[in-house]
Parts: sequence; structure tokens; C-alpha cells
Amino acid sequence: MKILVVGSGGREHALAWKIAQSERIQMVYVAPGNGGTAQDGRLVNLPISDPTALAQFVIDEHIALTVVGPEVPLAAGIVNLFRARGLKIFGPTKEAAQLESSKDFAKTFMQRHGIPTAQSQTFSDSALAHSYIDQQGAPIVIKADGLAAGKGVVVAMQIDEAHAAIDMMLSDNKLGDAGARVVIEEFLVGEEASFIVMVDGKNILPLATSQDHKRLQDDDAGPNTGGMGAYSPAPIVTPELHARVMREIIIPTVQGMAKDGIPFSGFLYAGLMIDDAGNVKTLEFNCRMGDPETQPIMARLKTDLLTVMEHAVNGTLDTIELEWDRRTALGVVMAAAGYPDAPRKGDVISGIPAETHDCVTFHAGTTLDHGTLTVSGGRVLCVVGLGDSVKMAQRYAYEALDQIHFDGAQFRRDIGWRALKRHG
Repeated sequence: MKILVVGSGGREHALAWKIAQSERIQMVYVAPGNGGTAQDGRLVNLPISDPTALAQFVIDEHIALTVVGPEVPLAAGIVNLFRARGLKIFGPTKEAAQLESSKDFAKTFMQRHGIPTAQSQTFSDSALAHSYIDQQGAPIVIKADGLAAGKGVVVAMQIDEAHAAIDMMLSDNKLGDAGARVVIEEFLVGEEASFIVMVDGKNILPLATSQDHKRLQDDDAGPNTGGMGAYSPAPIVTPELHARVMREIIIPTVQGMAKDGIPFSGFLYAGLMIDDAGNVKTLEFNCRMGDPETQPIMARLKTDLLTVMEHAVNGTLDTIELEWDRRTALGVVMAAAGYPDAPRKGDVISGIPAETHDCVTFHAGTTLDHGTLTVSGGRVLCVVGLGDSVKMAQRYAYEALDQIHFDGAQFRRDIGWRALKRHG
């Protein structure tokens, strides 16, 4: 059986790596892939990004199903295009992907269906936005309405930061169309967690819980990033909290989308804020798996992912249960010099250790050119350790990471600190 994974990041490498472990797999294509997928003998990079050309490739090569990793092709309607040609593809339609591609759509949807989230208002007029900020004060959160590659959220602790964010998005148009409208919302206090499920339009299959680290530097200092590391499971998500999230957020979202005539299929990611009393609010929705959460989650998944994907595209997710490695998986991201503002490309990468039972390295911003592996993006690698405790997983990840070298590499030394603090 042949499968296509669309994307080039760490999330796509992890998905393709896991699918390729199935005994029924003949070939896994990754479009366009990265340096890591190029080095894996079970995977084939496909230098095609145009959705129409990809659909034709799927038809010509008799590919059984397609899995879409990143948000941009989903928001552009790749699922609509494939389905119109009768091709099996896992992901939301362009209409359903608005849960991620428009913060305003998501907020309005949540308010309409009673899904707990922060209070907010949407603005396209900068003067009105500035006035609203003056009324509300700081801390306050400014979000670009559209997709901004992880750069569209400003958590302003001071009021001048909030005004500067409005100027950057609305007045200076630094984020283009993505920032032509902004959502200004209340600052929520608590601990964040990632809650990811698979949806086939009706049935919901929860994945293992996870938690990521957004800030660039140790002790949660420095700028927000796409994520500097993650671990699974997340101790903060107790069985009681898991049931509450399903009841108050996930099920009402899937039912609400169906009720609105936009049935959702694909990975649904709810970014959660959990306060000290155990109350949960939705920070945001993503319509794909998180990155770097995918890497530790896939490292723990024992069930054949190809079988799961078949159920997902056939609408039978209610007939399967997932089996997980009991160990903790912890992934540490190595980022390029200059990340997140101006990542430097071209640095040569060396020393990546071979995959073992306790450790695997997933690639993101890498490229393989005539046998030389180099940096090609902001987040370069995610080194995942697996251990019987958070501390052991952390140790294995950092032991492997310390063997890897590229000039200017940035990474945190404290991934997993919240879980360690919780366990004492």
C-alpha cells in the first residue's frame, strides 16, 4: 500500500516515520519532505507542492490515502480538491479549517456553541483597537485573525506592548492579510496543555495528552515560538480533566461544526488553559497535529497508524482503540541561529545519533544536498527521548542532543520542568 504525507516539518517526519512501520506499507511519499525523510530508506521525498499536481500523482501512483500535516494547504482547500476527485484524504475541508485559519471565526463559533474561551472582540480599525486596549488595560492578548506561521500572537504584559502589536498588525501591515483583522482577548492565567483528537466527521478518537514549551529560552523567557519542546503524557491532564475537556470542549465542537453544516474531519487540536481550580478554557483551535507535540506522541504510539488512518478516512474511528507505550516521551527542539525572527540557513549539521529504543531524532528545517545535511528553517530538529519517568526521558533526549552540532544552535535545557515540578 502507498501513502502520501503532505508537508516538510517535524510533524510530517514523525507521521511518515510511524506510518512506514506498518507491515502493509509499500511506500510512503512525503511532499516535499526534508533532510530527515530523505535519509530514511522507507520514505521518498516528492518535490511537489501544487495541490492539483499532488492529486494527479495520487491518481497515477494509485496511492491509497493522503494525510495532510500543515495548516496552509488545509486552509487553501486541498481536502476539497482531493475529495472532488474521489481521493481519500485525512484533514478538514477549507470551510472546517476556518477553526484555525480565522481566529474570529473560531471565537464566534465558540460563543455560539457555549464552548469556554477567553472574552474577546475583533477589530479591523486601529483607532478602535487602541481605544479598546486603553479601556481593558494589560496584560492582554493580541491575535492576528489569519494564519501567521506562529507569529500572530502577542501576549502583552505592558500596555505599550499591546499598542505596538496593533500598530504592527493593523497600521504597518507587517503580517499582511493575516493581520488585517485582530482579535483582542483577555489574558488567562493558568497552565497550558495540548489536547489532540482525531475526528472522522462524527466519531472522536483522543490521542495521548501532551504539553509544549512556547518560549525560546529556559524558565519560559524570551519570545514566543512555534514550540521549543514537548512531552507526553501531560500530568496536568488527569482522567477527570480529560473527561471534562471531552464533555465541555471537544464533543460540543465536533457536534457544533456538524450542526453548522461544516462537518469536521482530521486532527483537531485544542490549546487549553487550565487554572488552579481545574477550570478549562480554549485558547485556540488548530486543524492539524501540533508541532512539536506530534513527535513525542508518535514515539509513544504502539498501534499501527496506517490502520488508524484507514478508519479515519472510512468514518469508523469508533471501532478502534489506541495502545500507548507506558513510557514518557520528551522532545527537545534544536533551532537555528537567529530563530524566531531571522533564522540563519546553511549551517552544516553533524553528529545525529542512530535511532534506538530510547531515542529518535525527527527533522524539520533540514535539507540534504549531495550527502551534506544543512539547516534550512527555524526549528531544525526535535530529539525525542523515551524513559520510565520524565527525568529519564529528559536524560536520554539531552544525551543524544549533546552529540549533535550545528553552528548557532539554540535549545532549552529545561524541557519538561512543569511535569518534574508536579511529580516533585
